Amino acid sequence: MDLVIPSPDKLKVVSRRQYDPPDSLSPAAVARDPFEQFRTWLTEVQDAVLEPEAMSLSTASAAGVPSSRFVLFKQLDRRGFVFYTNYTSRKSRELAANPHAALAFYWKEVSRQVRVVGRVERLAAAESDEYFRSRPVGSRLGAWASEQSSVVGEGEVRARLEQVKARFGVADDTQDADIPLPEFWGGWRVVPDEIEFWSGKPSRLHDRVRYLRVEGSSDDAPQWRIDRLAP
Repeated sequence: MDLVIPSPDKLKVVSRRQYDPPDSLSPAAVARDPFEQFRTWLTEVQDAVLEPEAMSLSTASAAGVPSSRFVLFKQLDRRGFVFYTNYTSRKSRELAANPHAALAFYWKEVSRQVRVVGRVERLAAAESDEYFRSRPVGSRLGAWASEQSSVVGEGEVRARLEQVKARFGVADDTQDADIPLPEFWGGWRVVPDEIEFWSGKPSRLHDRVRYLRVEGSSDDAPQWRIDRLAP
């Protein structure tokens, strides 16, 4: 990437990168099930990409005002893509008011993207609890200490953390502790209606394959229509 500054109030990006991955992507070459295709791609990139589980999560308010941020993908099950967060955060409030979301993975090192659009649902408390107890002690304490997305004063979160450590009897060198799942924290699942796989190609003539859920097919055993999209 090169930057051009034609005037003090203007900036332009001049990109010279050309994609040239060795593989091709087509409806005939992908798995019939997009979840299987995603598992294949994620497995293939896990050693080549730094933090391949990072994904953009886009939500919208009840009025349709969008917002995006990066979160960590944690699980793919038979229904969809799972991530965890505070249920009082901005993202959770927007998902509660407008239960739809979009995800995007970008794996620059291998010139691949995956885009997901779907409906959202909360995970059962038991599922969230199982994951929460697998987290490091510091992450579990942090979930209790942070009122995510709220305005805080300087040092306020650190003070809350010390209070939480005292509450659960955790010292600085504690390796494990019985820290329960907060009632305000847990998982969301994006149940996809659309999944697109993208492979970068020269001259911006990228390969794009989209899976659309067949209307009326169940969330637990969906059927998919597979199409090639113009770049």
